[in-house]
Amino acid sequence: MGLRDRGLEIKTPEQIDLMRVAGALVGDTLELLRSEARPGVTTGELDQIAETNIRDHGGIPSFLGYGVPPFPATICASVNDEVVHGIPGDRVLRDGDIVSIDCGAIVGGWHGDSAVTLAIGEVSPEVTELMRVTEESLWRGMAAAHLGGRVTDISHAIESYVRSQGRYGILEDYTGHGIGTEMHMAPNVPNYGRKGRGPTLVEGLALAVEPMVTLGSKHTDLLEDEWTVATVDGSFAAHFEHTFTLTPSGPWVLTAVDGGAARFAEMGITFGGR
Repeated sequence: MGLRDRGLEIKTPEQIDLMRVAGALVGDTLELLRSEARPGVTTGELDQIAETNIRDHGGIPSFLGYGVPPFPATICASVNDEVVHGIPGDRVLRDGDIVSIDCGAIVGGWHGDSAVTLAIGEVSPEVTELMRVTEESLWRGMAAAHLGGRVTDISHAIESYVRSQGRYGILEDYTGHGIGTEMHMAPNVPNYGRKGRGPTLVEGLALAVEPMVTLGSKHTDLLEDEWTVATVDGSFAAHFEHTFTLTPSGPWVLTAVDGGAARFAEMGITFGGR
């Protein structure tokens, strides 16, 4: 287990390498789901594909049985106005929908956690832009992190980018989080706020950063299933997430297939992966 430092789990380089195995499995699973998500497919079918892939590669689904009441599936599949924690089932995806898929896996006791929002068929330009802004804000947040900085440097970069792009809602009641031997750990990583606050970013700290952005209100309701979070005004929402860490060389995205190397190169950021 990683060293505990003021409530934070600080991993050794060898433990981060183990987290990369879990993260890569999550990344591969989401890429598989990206290829399978199309009109006519149910969210339950996507869930079965994800569980099979994770187990076939030596992993355990992080979400299945998690929490109270126990989450009943391998992925969260949140459609249109559902922001996060949607329960997969017999809902058929249709042209013009978007689906946010959150996926987690455990390998050797270490967690990886990532999410993407996918367009099903043809979606409207404003929804396409919502997805672009949300995903870009995730990368801007991770790029703002550096050793010796603070957690809310990430938060500030996410909020600043989203605000610069238009009138979007940024969820405040749901945040990113630390991750390692547990899926949700300290510290919380808000998607808004002033920079220079919160715990110091140190080598060995792993964070799951996950902006959740809407076309309307930031306010949400918890549905009767006690898991699904939906916008109060029915506006569409997007959700992107990666697990990442900082090395002396720079950031390393543990759940990206290439570790984030290509995207960071585009941004002029030195890649910190091995």
